Amino acid sequence: MFTGIIEAFGKITELKKEDTNLHITLESELASSLKIDQSVAHNGVCLTVVACDSNSYTVTAIDETLNKTNLGTLQTGDLLNLERAMKLGDRLDGHMVQGHVDQTAECISSSNQDGSWTYTFVYDPSKGNITIEKGSITVNGVSLTVVDSLEDRFSVAIIPYTYEHTNFHKLAPGKIVNLEFDLIGKYLSKLYLKK
Repeated sequence: MFTGIIEAFGKITELKKEDTNLHITLESELASSLKIDQSVAHNGVCLTVVACDSNSYTVTAIDETLNKTNLGTLQTGDLLNLERAMKLGDRLDGHMVQGHVDQTAECISSSNQDGSWTYTFVYDPSKGNITIEKGSITVNGVSLTVVDSLEDRFSVAIIPYTYEHTNFHKLAPGKIVNLEFDLIGKYLSKLYLKK
């Protein structure tokens, strides 16, 4: 379980294919605190640490993960948003995030609002996922509040701290992002659709 509050960046130093798997090696300030078998969210995708040292660590993404997220589009040098799994008893500063990406979306616009930024994303609504205005959404692992909500798109507003401390400062129209929709909303939507 995660909160969607990003702790650090991970810079990709190596991408290695093995059959249908992708081994991703990253440099990060978090590396020295990690151990093998720990779960870390990478752009919102929960992956298991398979190797680590004081400066870098490696995780493996399987074919299923690569097909349902933006991890298959990664390149050496890319920055990923990182969050370690939450501890029981910690404050839940974001919202309940599983690290299980529901689908991807495309950034279709970004605009500087003189002190904040607004981003709009479009996604395939046929997968049954929904947003609501003022509801929670996770974009590339970042816990955010929906500003505008339509059937196939939504917008979010980004404060300067989030802009600087996540990979939103690298996000431009045309880029693909990972979405995890609100957990409670998903259950309610499924119950409603069954009726």
